[in-house]
Amino acid sequence: MSSTAIARSRALLDAALAAAVFAVSLLLLAHDGPLAIRPNSRGLDPFGIVLVGCAAVPFLLRRRFPLLVYTVAAAVSLVLAWFGYPTGLLPGPIAALYLLAANAGWTLRSAAVTAGLLLAYLGASAAGTFPVIGLVHTALPWAAAWFAGERTRLRRQQLAELRQRAVDAEREAEAERRRAVREAERERRLAVAEERARIARDLHDSAGHAISLIAVRAGAARLRQDGDARALEAIEELARQTVSDIDQLVGSLREDDQEPATPPGLASLDTLIAHHRTAGLRVALDVTGPARPLGAAADQAAYRILQQALANSARHGTGDARVELDHTGPDFALTVTNPVHGTPRRANGHGVIGMRERAALVGGTLDAIRLEGAYRLHARLPYGGSPS
Repeated sequence: MSSTAIARSRALLDAALAAAVFAVSLLLLAHDGPLAIRPNSRGLDPFGIVLVGCAAVPFLLRRRFPLLVYTVAAAVSLVLAWFGYPTGLLPGPIAALYLLAANAGWTLRSAAVTAGLLLAYLGASAAGTFPVIGLVHTALPWAAAWFAGERTRLRRQQLAELRQRAVDAEREAEAERRRAVREAERERRLAVAEERARIARDLHDSAGHAISLIAVRAGAARLRQDGDARALEAIEELARQTVSDIDQLVGSLREDDQEPATPPGLASLDTLIAHHRTAGLRVALDVTGPARPLGAAADQAAYRILQQALANSARHGTGDARVELDHTGPDFALTVTNPVHGTPRRANGHGVIGMRERAALVGGTLDAIRLEGAYRLHARLPYGGSPS
């Protein structure tokens, strides 16, 4: 329904209420009914009709000025009682008092006006009668009108509060749903970022290892006067493999739907050591205890840690490295030790930080220790390690 139609229907309702108050008031005054306080009072005349009209017309403004409507209706009833008209249950002040209590509520001013007009009306109506009769015929209906209006107002207030609670609950549910969507999106992006960081570390480790071997082989070929065809072939092979690894890893970084490249595990350890031995690094391998299978993530982390550690040994060491693998403890332990010239290198370089992060991702630990004339790297990885 449009606002114009609503306003029109409200105006018609107010006009009907004013007409009903006017008609009922005329009927009571004309017949001097049994509820009149003073029997054989003054009959209905044009002056009384004008007064009744003055009490009924303000009902057209009851929505905007409820206190004014009550004041006018009660004052007109007071005048009617003063001039001797029968004033038992005139509907004007009773209806106005109900509307005032139901729509406007109570303030100090409205309470004072209501009480004052009621007392004045009781005094004028009960003139020449016993006060108890005036109380029964006037005060009780007015009190009933006030009580009914107050109950109506409280009921409306409760319904409004319930509607507001429903709106607030719906708004909170919608806000919670949006927060859940944002949190899910944030977690998805965080997972993507972590995976890409992991791929970037793989790229760093793989490329650094291969390029380090390329540099070693190129230096060996340069130093040999007769040229070493096998060294040159190894350089070519490593270069091609490095390009292939970079293409694969960078491709997975560009495509969100593509699974990241899976680095090799400890099954490729012999190949890794053979590459370094061919490049001139003397690698000694010591395995303690029967081999136990590692989880996929821990297996990949162990391989990448060993790959980076051997690359660092080839780059910064004297040409020797010792790899120790220990399967006897509750965790898989690996240690890489290599002699160094002069003062050992920093224990927290970029490569060491990457290895430590790899160990932490699967729930393990990694320590890099600077010794006198040597560098020792020790890592512990849980057998069931998985990305955290």
